[in-house]
Amino acid sequence: MARSTREPLRARRTSAGQLLVWIMLALLIVGLAGFSITNFGGGVTSIGKVGQRSISTNEYFTTLRAELNAFSAQVGQPVGFAQAQTLGLDRMVLQRLAGEAALDNEADRVGVSAGDERVVRELHGLAAFRNAQGAFDTQVYRLVLDQNGLRPAEFEERLRRDLGRTLLRGAVGNGFGAPAGLVDPIFAFYAERRGYSLLRLTEADLPEPLPEPDEAMLRAHYEEHLLRFTRPEAKTIAYATLLPADVAATIEVAEEDLRRAYQSRIAEFVQPERRLVERLIYPDEAAAQAAMARIEAGEDFETLVADRGLTLVDVDMGDVSRADLGPAGEAVFALAEPGVAGPLPTDLGPALFRMNGVLPAQEITFEEAREALTAEYAADAARRAIADRRETLFDHLAGGATIEELVAEEGLTAGTVDYYPGVAAEIAGYEAFQAAAAGLTEGDYPELIELDDGGLAVIQQTGTLPAAALPFEEVRAEVAEHWRASELSRRLGERAVEIKSEVEAGANLGAYGILDVTPVTDRQGYVEGAPPALMQAVFTMEPGQVRVIEGPDFTAVLRLDSVSPADPSDPGMAALRESLAVQVEAGLAADAMALFTQGLLAEAGIFIDEAALAAVHAQMQ
Repeated sequence: MARSTREPLRARRTSAGQLLVWIMLALLIVGLAGFSITNFGGGVTSIGKVGQRSISTNEYFTTLRAELNAFSAQVGQPVGFAQAQTLGLDRMVLQRLAGEAALDNEADRVGVSAGDERVVRELHGLAAFRNAQGAFDTQVYRLVLDQNGLRPAEFEERLRRDLGRTLLRGAVGNGFGAPAGLVDPIFAFYAERRGYSLLRLTEADLPEPLPEPDEAMLRAHYEEHLLRFTRPEAKTIAYATLLPADVAATIEVAEEDLRRAYQSRIAEFVQPERRLVERLIYPDEAAAQAAMARIEAGEDFETLVADRGLTLVDVDMGDVSRADLGPAGEAVFALAEPGVAGPLPTDLGPALFRMNGVLPAQEITFEEAREALTAEYAADAARRAIADRRETLFDHLAGGATIEELVAEEGLTAGTVDYYPGVAAEIAGYEAFQAAAAGLTEGDYPELIELDDGGLAVIQQTGTLPAAALPFEEVRAEVAEHWRASELSRRLGERAVEIKSEVEAGANLGAYGILDVTPVTDRQGYVEGAPPALMQAVFTMEPGQVRVIEGPDFTAVLRLDSVSPADPSDPGMAALRESLAVQVEAGLAADAMALFTQGLLAEAGIFIDEAALAAVHAQMQ
């Protein structure tokens, strides 16, 4: 009965919704009558000027959209325009375009421009406009521009301006040298190498093992670190699920379907004998024969691979059957143990084959595969059945159905969970549920979500639980674990301080345990499990100095053994210095260009049409 009364309601809502859509569409058309979405209308062609150069509305819109898309890709999720404005993305784009307009204005003033021949040459060199044969194609050119909302004349003018700006930038930024007084200190900093010894401490280094905590100690630790054992504010979420595992249990799989699935995947269940093979191809038979002679004389296969300018990854064929190797299969499979065969013919030329292992034939019978096939078939059928019911559930929700009604009418499984980040029990273990739960608000209508395994869930927040301390009895094991970790860290720290004092008084650090000795390292050195403070200390200490280094699950005594200053005569160090010099030159050129552009902006003057800017932003929402 409930369903029959809800069907007309859905029909009325649909009709009303369609009418509302048409009304909104009509209003939108009227509102945009003088403001084209693609070119912002004839009256809004510029968002501002620098000197005599305008900043095109279309250029600002397309550049801003491209930056927004790139930023969304960088962070791995869609970023709305309002959020982008908060981050200053729009101002960054405006600043960049204003700088380009300033350079264009100056290029006009001094008469710097790119000729038609240069523009055509640059245009034909762009890969985006080439056809399948790699040649510039006018049709491809027009198609790509059309897809990006550009006309050829507009694009070519942009290209001409880009080339003009490049000429101007070259005139300003070229010719900078890297002063030795600037490069040498940077080089000395990065090229310095240091050696050190490290004594890691563990529980075995304590004079006595940790005691077992009694009840009073644990309760005191619990009270002292109560915040750690406090549950944050939680959302009480009611849900109803339709999961593949539940549906699969109700599906009967016919014998003929299982046998058909087995036969369709027979190559997976019945595999012939295979070999692990590497193949090294030569240009001709003589070269291949000479290579085989070197193998027979005792050279290893790796040397031949390296001589061809390849790596073992390049020549690895993986595991192959006799048929996979074609004419070479017989000889390779004749090898009973690892070895090299050849030269043997291939489609690419004569080759040597190294056989590294034998994989025996394998056959999994239908009876042996039955259980796995049944589970897979039922799970796949369950996912399809659930997908078929998605629209039905959506229609019920659109008609005002509650979670309780869905459970009663559609056979969903109901439940509730007190959810907060970190809870992973039951449905809260699904990433899709966690993402949806973060956006739930009490009072919202039930929401249908797709789960990671193909299941469906309807969720609704029904309440909020304030933050509360978890009962000691529930977290006793976690309290004991935390007490032990804290106590161990404290005692190791005390022992490290004792060792440091004794070493400073003349004791040998190696007498306290096995040292990890690093003869030389640079500032990018890394020690697994060590905190960043370790390398920071290595490059601030004096030779012979001793320090205690502590971090999460890490306690050690550090001694600096040596300091090796930069050696400019070392070829590797010379290359490093040259690289740093290039970076300094590029930095100086960039700074000069920034100052030059700022000066042009100040001299030419900048005007921004805030109304036009707001109109563009409205289209970005």
